[in-house]
Amino acid sequence: MEQPTFSSVHHVNLTVTDLDRSAGWYMKVLGLVPGWEMADIEGRGKKTVLLVPNSSLRIVLTQHKANSGEPASEFCTGLDHVALTVEDRPRLEVWARWLDGLDVSHSAIKEGATGCLITLRDPDNIQLELYTVSK
Repeated sequence: MEQPTFSSVHHVNLTVTDLDRSAGWYMKVLGLVPGWEMADIEGRGKKTVLLVPNSSLRIVLTQHKANSGEPASEFCTGLDHVALTVEDRPRLEVWARWLDGLDVSHSAIKEGATGCLITLRDPDNIQLELYTVSK
């Protein structure tokens, strides 16, 4: 039997507490652009699809009616973080200045296992990393 394969990530779907606030943050901070919205059908949550320019990656934000409003935590089962690729350290330095200019809290540039990175959190405390391809 042949092992099936996949070619890339199609989308990442994140649960948020306030769809408008989060969509605004992702567009302002990460430069995502609006795609489309989806109504809550059969309790699957209202969704906003955001597009990563020049990429096939989509970041979907979902607001569930039953969401208790607790902040996200990587210490609970589920998503630990999402790491987004940045080409090199000089471009990571541009990101650090961009985040500073927006007054978005973030880590200093640090060395990770396979590259350099900046860690930041979205309005629901979901951890994001901006990660270079190599050290």
